[in-house]
Amino acid sequence: MKSSRPLTTAACVAGAMFLASVALAEAPAAAPKGEAMMASVEVTATVTKIDQKTREVTVKMDDGQERSFVAGEEAKNLAQVKPGDRITVTYAEALVYEVKKGGAAVAPASAVAGKAAQPGMKPAGAIARQTTVTVLITAIDPKAPSVTFKGAGGNTQTIKVLHPEKLQGVSVGDTVEITYTEALAIKVEEAPRK
Repeated sequence: MKSSRPLTTAACVAGAMFLASVALAEAPAAAPKGEAMMASVEVTATVTKIDQKTREVTVKMDDGQERSFVAGEEAKNLAQVKPGDRITVTYAEALVYEVKKGGAAVAPASAVAGKAAQPGMKPAGAIARQTTVTVLITAIDPKAPSVTFKGAGGNTQTIKVLHPEKLQGVSVGDTVEITYTEALAIKVEEAPRK
């Protein structure tokens, strides 16, 4: 049985980062506000043709459209792919923010983790990246409604607030910690036996 461990790893990494961020957002600390949003999309296609010499792969999408691409050298196990195999690509992203009383802007910091299938297995891989930044609230306009943030580099950005009620308890001088996580996973599975 072939393992889909890289896909599982990506899902676990993304899930762990998301849940850790949600836990921070829900902690009973002095944070007046916080929220988490997550979305994902999955696309599946069937391999219809593959040229191992040129590395050109043709797939048929679930909607019937055919697409071709050249698999890069990074696809180490391309020789394992055969017509009829199913390719599944999953992309997920999450955004979590937490408003904190006081503090200072902090420059963005990112972490990346990834994994690929072992040699001889069907191609599979996953990569996830998480970026966290803290910005300082320098102005709140409840009439607009909008909030102006200042980053660690001194740059400012004003954004429109979609839900003005979420500004209650938020003040100039508060900081907002924003964490953005995205993950991409791909796996190839053998064609179903008929």
